[in-house]
Amino acid sequence: MQDKYARESYTEMNELVLPNDTNTFGNLMGGRLLYWMDICSAMAAQKHCNNQVVTVSVDNVSFKRSIKLGEVVTIEAQVTRAFNTSVEVRMEIFAQNLPQGTKVKSNEAYYTFVSIDEENKPKPIPKLIPESDKEKTLYDEAMQRRELRLLLAGKLKPENATEIKNLVNLFEHKS
Repeated sequence: MQDKYARESYTEMNELVLPNDTNTFGNLMGGRLLYWMDICSAMAAQKHCNNQVVTVSVDNVSFKRSIKLGEVVTIEAQVTRAFNTSVEVRMEIFAQNLPQGTKVKSNEAYYTFVSIDEENKPKPIPKLIPESDKEKTLYDEAMQRRELRLLLAGKLKPENATEIKNLVNLFEHKS
């Protein structure tokens, strides 16, 4: 199995916000955005894994700006780190008003996927090679995010969360 570069998983998806996508205020419904984000991030994960994947985790998604009827939603997704059978995918979401020529970031999120075989069992995946400084930072920080997800899910004991302990120690020494 050959290692893959982070850039190879880059996926961009665009959707026009139509009336059936909005609430009574003319804003894109959050559930519709989460649906589009799941599709886009799954495509990025599949590009890296060369395999079918299933969503196992959705990190905190905060809505920084509402997206209006008629705007174009652009979702950019890329794998930030590959573990044994799972990948973390980071997304940035933008709202574009094409007539006005504006593009504003509205959201950011991380989704985690597991690669599965024909029997729905976890399947090993290629390692990820980060290249840019940003990719390397996201790659390094991914272990902390993973430990936090596992802690919150009850799949990791606090005493085994070494990355989070290191982070806490770093903050304690700065105080």
